[in-house]
Amino acid sequence: MNQADVVVLYRPTGPEELALVEQSGFRAWPPRLPDQPIFYPVTNEDYAIQIARDWNVPASGYGCVTRFEVKAEFMAEFPVQQVGGGLHTEWWVPAERLEELNANIVGLIEVVREFGVRKLPNRG
Repeated sequence: MNQADVVVLYRPTGPEELALVEQSGFRAWPPRLPDQPIFYPVTNEDYAIQIARDWNVPASGYGCVTRFEVKAEFMAEFPVQQVGGGLHTEWWVPAERLEELNANIVGLIEVVREFGVRKLPNRG
């Protein structure tokens, strides 16, 4: 598969979601919670950094930026949404389509930036 066949997505991720991604072998995103009707990966690393550093770290002490590739044919169904300044663009994938998105991931989800300190879960 060549670069024209995939879209690079970024996702700012907190410690709980990252733990679930790890459990999948870095191959899938966990199902959305009832109050999360949309899965929204972002289009660029700079925006993901802002969210991970400025939102995830204050909320949980840790945030990271993940990067993953999805088949372009699948992502073409979802227009890019501008949610703020020019940097703030993301895809809105309905929660009920997340399993399909996971099936269209090419390769692994990788952590490319980390902020704060990730605490390991208690195993007591």
